[in-house]
Amino acid sequence: MTDPHISDASRAVLDALHRRRSIRRFTGQPVNRDEIMAMLDAARWAPSGLNNQPWRFLVVQPGDPRQEALAGCTRYARIVRDAGVLVAVFLDREACYHPMKDHQGAGACIQNLLLAAHALGLGAVWLGEIVNQAEQVEQALGLPAGRYEFMALIAAGHPAQRGSSDRVPLENLLLEAL
Repeated sequence: MTDPHISDASRAVLDALHRRRSIRRFTGQPVNRDEIMAMLDAARWAPSGLNNQPWRFLVVQPGDPRQEALAGCTRYARIVRDAGVLVAVFLDREACYHPMKDHQGAGACIQNLLLAAHALGLGAVWLGEIVNQAEQVEQALGLPAGRYEFMALIAAGHPAQRGSSDRVPLENLLLEAL
């Protein structure tokens, strides 16, 4: 970006948005508590309708038997087993007020978490397929039935790969030309 009206700080944010990629292979190096807390703190600052902040997090670290239980809930078991940390993201039904707005807020929360992982030099991937087994996930994590709605499982760690992906040209996404 060469626009002189865009500050260096703004460029850094935009650069992070453009460079973040899904990382599915990790080195095995531990993710420390400060890194985990920084990701969770960034996630909680996502926008939500009425500022209700309905998201809740459950962190699973290597050695926790729930990691293997979660691996049994998805076809991406290798990613779950190899992650340096797993963050299960839920909506607290008792804190929700509007289904669409609360789900949109959860997506923003998850994006913040992914961007924070990237900013910390970690890799992360948003595992979506596992939501098809939401009841099994809730059981694997020992959560009470009905209170929490499973949104996603984020696998994070020190990257053992470089991510890659392409995007559809912006012109193809516009409903009208600018």
